[in-house]
Amino acid sequence: MNKTLVLLFITLLHFPFSGICQTGCDSKPWLNTELSFDARVELLINCMTLDEKISQLINASSEIERLDIKSYDWWNEALHGVARGPKATIFPQAIGLASTFDTELIEEIGSVISDEARAVNNHLVRNNGEFIRYMGLSFWSPNVNIFRDPRWGRGQETYGEDPFLSGQIGASFIKGMQGNHPKYLKTAACAKHFAVHSGPEADRHSFNAVVNSQDLHETYLPAFKACVDAGVEAVMCAYNRTNNEACCGSQTLLQMILRDNWNFKGHVVSDCGAVRNFHRDHGLTKTPAESAALALKSGTNLNCGNTYKQLNEAYSQGLITDEDIDNGLRPLLKTRFKLGMFDSPELNPYSTIGLEVIHSEENIELAKKVAQKSIVLLKNDNVLPLKKDIKQLYVSGPLAGDIRTLIGNYHGLGDNLVTLLEGVVGKVSPITRVQYRAGAMINQSNKNKGDNYSHLAAKADATIVALGLTIVMEGEENEAIGSSNKGDNITMQLPENQIEYLRKMRGKHNKPLIVVVFAGCPLDLTEVSELADAVIYAWYPGEQGGNAIADVIFGDISPSGKLPITFPKNKEQLPAYEDYSMKGRTYKYMTKEPLYPFGYGLTYSKMSMTNVNIDSEIIKKNTTQTIEATITNEGNRTIEDVIQLYITLKGNDEGVPLASLKDFKRITLKPKESLKVSFKIDSNAFNYFDDQGNTKRHKGNAEIIVGNASPGARSKNLGARLHTINVKVK
Repeated sequence: MNKTLVLLFITLLHFPFSGICQTGCDSKPWLNTELSFDARVELLINCMTLDEKISQLINASSEIERLDIKSYDWWNEALHGVARGPKATIFPQAIGLASTFDTELIEEIGSVISDEARAVNNHLVRNNGEFIRYMGLSFWSPNVNIFRDPRWGRGQETYGEDPFLSGQIGASFIKGMQGNHPKYLKTAACAKHFAVHSGPEADRHSFNAVVNSQDLHETYLPAFKACVDAGVEAVMCAYNRTNNEACCGSQTLLQMILRDNWNFKGHVVSDCGAVRNFHRDHGLTKTPAESAALALKSGTNLNCGNTYKQLNEAYSQGLITDEDIDNGLRPLLKTRFKLGMFDSPELNPYSTIGLEVIHSEENIELAKKVAQKSIVLLKNDNVLPLKKDIKQLYVSGPLAGDIRTLIGNYHGLGDNLVTLLEGVVGKVSPITRVQYRAGAMINQSNKNKGDNYSHLAAKADATIVALGLTIVMEGEENEAIGSSNKGDNITMQLPENQIEYLRKMRGKHNKPLIVVVFAGCPLDLTEVSELADAVIYAWYPGEQGGNAIADVIFGDISPSGKLPITFPKNKEQLPAYEDYSMKGRTYKYMTKEPLYPFGYGLTYSKMSMTNVNIDSEIIKKNTTQTIEATITNEGNRTIEDVIQLYITLKGNDEGVPLASLKDFKRITLKPKESLKVSFKIDSNAFNYFDDQGNTKRHKGNAEIIVGNASPGARSKNLGARLHTINVKVK
């Protein structure tokens, strides 16, 4: 018997199983750090009254002074930096992080974010500060919902449309956030919103997402599974229903899949107000007490909101038992133990992180580096990069000087937000003549119908026009105050006045016209791509966005971001927004030709791919194959590119994807340099889900496609390099 079990056995001999006596509780045995966290949790629970237990099941949990439990608000955000709290480093919005296709970089970002969070927490602990909302250690990030439809305003919070990419990026972020100590968490991350949740935003409190078993397991669940496998401490259940079950009251999602099948041991938190939705919006229960009971018994441990205050009433009605309450409380207490909340700071390696790490020079530089790698160059008719000593430059557009283009939703704040205008002016020669006019309103016609200075575009050596959306036009329902659709962009359009302004900027001249688009979603860029000589998609690039975009425009770095979501030509190419079937959606199922494909993004050079080979073209069960390719930079600039590997199952008529991303690698190539890239593919990569959600093995012909964009005619037409290996699966 190990030491921990011996100590627990001795403790329980003194304090019988009928409940630890008050004398035993006064000695606070759960503070014994020689015991395991599980043992300490049991000792603490046995000393708590019913009311005390219930008080800990709500996000704003109460202090229990006699038990050394401090008040704590579990609600904190860190989507792309510590948000809504003290000053913090602001990284690109999540969709921009995904466009880096760089898991190591994402883990580094997670580590920096958690360092800044720990620094604040350590200061509060040392100074007996209050643990108020947004100043704690439990962060409700990342969002790994699938961006299934470009019209969803909160899609900017996700890692795009692909389950594999989303899972890889999400898992890396979680590892950075939680740290690698064998006992303590640096912070507690949370994968949200479980599951099948991606709009419409206006209906999220009452919506029933109907999804078949194949789509559920192929598309909507894998990213969450990757987060669970990475050890994520928490999972947030969504507002909506999935197949008629409230996500926060779903035995299917929370018990059968999450806990039974995936062996998740952490805690489940409701989205804020989601339990109230049971009776108010879904009509699944009649009273708040019934809603609280359904959520608790289904496996929701923590209620963001106040409905769990009705658990006393539910208990008195016999709707829940002591066991239900204890089962709900155990994972929450364990998380607090793992965060070191009951231990001396001297025992916790993260307690020494100081305030000097917050918004440090190193962190600011990292924010710039990430922004550089997130920027996607969609078009370049040989006008970029510009020369820094350009004689005359005109910077225009309604978003060129707007900080809202940088931060996206769920953002932090800092004192060094660099707009596009500032980045460009800081990059050019001191003798370059730079003129700036906004020229157009963001989403309405100019009130003054006079000269909009379009003539300056013809006189300048180049014009940079900043167009797009801001967080008041797309995002979460309550914050997108400029949206008529609760934050969704159901038209996929830029405001018409912005397009009209771009037409005037183009005019009849042939001077270079560079368009920088800020947005968190794919937009209809058909006319923009026709009018502009170069198109840069910047997303919401964080505090260093202006500097990073200028670095790309003037050639200090080559663009290397890749689209984590397909850009359709227009909304007419999409199925109905409310339809959660994946048919016709994303690169995996879309048969119509998009404007810009998943995985696409230009560099300032040309890449060639040769000597592509595989160990064996016969794929046998329980084997691993190595695929190799030689990648050559044919140009005169150092570039980074992302080499992607996809699999297509040929002759399979069971609704399988047209292609599926299975691996990717970001590489750096100096001018004329060649590099051998290798991938290892397990034979299970050729498995698929049938219409019952069961895993089946494909047998027959298949293709392995290696390239720098997703497979398809559009990618080839845009100049992507793709190579196909034909194999047979036994």
